[in-house]
Amino acid sequence: MAERGRVAESTAVRPKLRPGVKKTLIVVGVWAVVWAFLSVAAAHNGFFDLKVYFGAMDYWVNRGGDIYDYLTPGTPYGFTYPPFAAALMTPMSLVSWNVAIFISVTMNVLAMLAILTWLLKPIFKRQGWSFWFAMGIAMALAAAFEPIRETVNFGQVNILLLFLVVGDVLLLVRGGHRLGGIGIGLATAIKLTPGVFIVYLLITRRWRAAAVSAATATAATWAAATFAPDASRVFWTDAMWNTDRVGSPTFVSNQALTGLVGRLFNPDPMKPLWLLLVLITLAVWYWRTRRAIRNKDEVAGLALTGIVGCMVSPITWIHHLVWVVPSIVVLFDYATDRSLDPRRRRNLAIAFGFSFALLCSRTPWAFHAKFDGLGLIGSNAYILLMIGLLFALPIREPADAGAGQGPSSDPGRSTGPAVEDVPDLVELDRKVTAAFDAKNVDGTVRSEAGPGVEPSRPLVGA
Repeated sequence: MAERGRVAESTAVRPKLRPGVKKTLIVVGVWAVVWAFLSVAAAHNGFFDLKVYFGAMDYWVNRGGDIYDYLTPGTPYGFTYPPFAAALMTPMSLVSWNVAIFISVTMNVLAMLAILTWLLKPIFKRQGWSFWFAMGIAMALAAAFEPIRETVNFGQVNILLLFLVVGDVLLLVRGGHRLGGIGIGLATAIKLTPGVFIVYLLITRRWRAAAVSAATATAATWAAATFAPDASRVFWTDAMWNTDRVGSPTFVSNQALTGLVGRLFNPDPMKPLWLLLVLITLAVWYWRTRRAIRNKDEVAGLALTGIVGCMVSPITWIHHLVWVVPSIVVLFDYATDRSLDPRRRRNLAIAFGFSFALLCSRTPWAFHAKFDGLGLIGSNAYILLMIGLLFALPIREPADAGAGQGPSSDPGRSTGPAVEDVPDLVELDRKVTAAFDAKNVDGTVRSEAGPGVEPSRPLVGA
């Protein structure tokens, strides 16, 4: 009896966790791992850039000083953005430091949530993943991504600019909306670097969107000049050209082509070589983005332009590399697409894993001021990755290339044959049935069912 009881106890069915509880535990587990990683790897920047903005607004609005004369105490760093950005930040002069931090973090988190939704939702739909489960994991991984966490920790505006551009390109420009380009124009007026997306609209022949973006940037700049004429005059005639206000191009955080050339030929920056590399980069970008738009792959065009904006900018600090996020998503899209050849999918999965891990790793910082030997690679790790992505980022095949040639232009759409490629089974069945009926009428073929049996019916209902 005792043995039988033990057998019954051992074969009893244990209660299973509900799917919702299991998914919640997985998301919590991923966040716990990321939190542990950040506690060890993340730099604590003390919202330094936000401190610059906050001090500059107080100096300009509350104390009547010239905003471009302000320097953060004990540093050579001051306000470097156009007057339109300064005008948008003036409410900062009315709040406390802690409130400014709260607003900055909240805006960055919400903007990142929107960006990932726009980029990843079609993939989640294609894969059949629960949105909130997948997004919970995606946000955790985003927190580990160095450019994103650095932007939040510095109190920077890069994620907000990416929000304006991605939303504009994917929601307005791609759909041919008459306001397409407005987000790019606003982002350009706030910080000049997103102006590369106006060029993107031009080379892909979206003339109206390019005109809207240029007009928006011009109108915003004019409004700022009306609001703050003295600050506008100082910025456009002096502060904009004073590169010493930004920092040294050879500093390891500068992962633009200027940083690569500067560290290769330190202390001689070799400007002719830099100019040649910029021209080659723009030529490759033109060729690849034109192909992407011909193939109706807007996300690839967006991703390539974000990479190029970082590469050709005079200074691209690591926290500016949030513009690489669309490229990482493109690699993830291909790595999870079952319609691809397994070998290609595996290779792209490796590329995704390597790129994401590298951009979480803080590798360049391990080679600060070590620009020879292995340090030449390590200190330039992120710019070398961007060069590789510029040449090798996958672009979708044209929609009419046939099944099995690659993912569809919409990650949530099937890549199977088109409706017109499928035989009309109903019509085919009718023709076969009519042929048999004709033979039965002239007596050539008799039914074996015998009298009183209902004649055969078509296999497919009409």
